[in-house]
Amino acid sequence: MMIRLASAINFLKLDNQEDGTVAGEGLSAVETFTYFFAAPTVLFILISVITYAMTGDRKKPKSTDSAITSIE
Repeated sequence: MMIRLASAINFLKLDNQEDGTVAGEGLSAVETFTYFFAAPTVLFILISVITYAMTGDRKKPKSTDSAITSIE
């Protein structure tokens, strides 16, 4: 039982790499937060604002026409 457990742990180690590859440095907590939370959130908000600005409802300018010459 213990031998199977030990072999499973060795098999599941995260440092198993393909031949010839060298693992780089890991990301810090700040880098992880920036890359996977802050940057996507900022991009989503930016794209949303640009899309709304391009397609949002526009206020119609107040018409100075009289009720006789225009239909609302």
